[in-house]
Amino acid sequence: MPAPEPSTLAAVPFHFWTFTFFVFGCIVGSFLNVCIHRMPLGQSIVTPPSHCPHCQYQIPGYLNIPLVTWLWLRGKCANCSAPISPRYFAVELLTGLTFLATWLQFGGDGFAVPIIFCVLLAGFIVATFIDLEHFIIPDEITIGGIVAGVVLSGLFPEIHGVGKAAAGLKAAALGGVMGGGLIYGILRLGKLLFGQHRVALPESSHITFTENELLLPTGPVTYEELFYRQTDTVVFNAVRLEMVDRSYWNVDVRLSPARLRVGQDEFDPSTVHHMEAVTSSLVLPREAMGFGDVKFMAAIGAFLGWPAVLFSLMASAIIGSVVGVTLILAGRREWSSRLPYGPYIALAAVIWLFGRGNIMNWLMAR
Repeated sequence: MPAPEPSTLAAVPFHFWTFTFFVFGCIVGSFLNVCIHRMPLGQSIVTPPSHCPHCQYQIPGYLNIPLVTWLWLRGKCANCSAPISPRYFAVELLTGLTFLATWLQFGGDGFAVPIIFCVLLAGFIVATFIDLEHFIIPDEITIGGIVAGVVLSGLFPEIHGVGKAAAGLKAAALGGVMGGGLIYGILRLGKLLFGQHRVALPESSHITFTENELLLPTGPVTYEELFYRQTDTVVFNAVRLEMVDRSYWNVDVRLSPARLRVGQDEFDPSTVHHMEAVTSSLVLPREAMGFGDVKFMAAIGAFLGWPAVLFSLMASAIIGSVVGVTLILAGRREWSSRLPYGPYIALAAVIWLFGRGNIMNWLMAR
């Protein structure tokens, strides 16, 4: 059966598509929940099918209806009655409303533009929730976003307000390079100005060094986030240190990308695959933002162009400042230092996406 002609689709009442975009968004939101849960764990987002993380009950289709199922079951598993996080309902509703708003804003330009921006906003939702919980933005979102932004800009240059593929590719390339370059420059400057910070831990806390990350009581920190230079060093005093073949007591430890020093002993870090320690504080290299934010801003630039990069950079700083000051005034100073920067960037980019016409008019009037 041949696909319907664009003119046939356009003949359907506009608000039929409004409803369709909302429903489809809720369905996509259900899939985004899978991505948010599985991506940080390195699990497949395809297999196994949706299941309860508590009892492994495979959820049948009739119990996997977005929004409805969570409300019907009152946020509990149908098999074991374990609680299901309200996040699942929130992501489905947020995605549905986001798709609806995107259609209302861009539906007058045809179907390609709103669908592409729905893809972008779905990526923002996944990145935001993962970053808030795990302090990472997966490469599937950032690098995948860069590639998708460039390819879609060539196929549908109208997302950049131009008519030719070459112009769309140029806008995507310039936006991606500027987005990644600006944030990377800020990151490097931050390393020079704020090279390290002391992290206080509960008394006798257990920390673990794996092949890829440092596991702290507050959550994992990848080595990619810690070490940008060969001189970046993690420093702490271990009440007890356990390696695969030896143990130490009350010993000073220094770990850099090139060298691990434990007391008077030195090791090649690439040969130490696992190490556990008990300590009450440690000094970590510090950066203004993570390398995931660099790739994230590059993806935004590829989809939205360099003006969006500049706006997102400035607006995210303002949003972050407002959130930080609000938390401090509310007596939650410790929260302000624990919030990742990715959600601020995403929110700033959303503001640009939906308000760029008014923003450009306001700037031109100055």
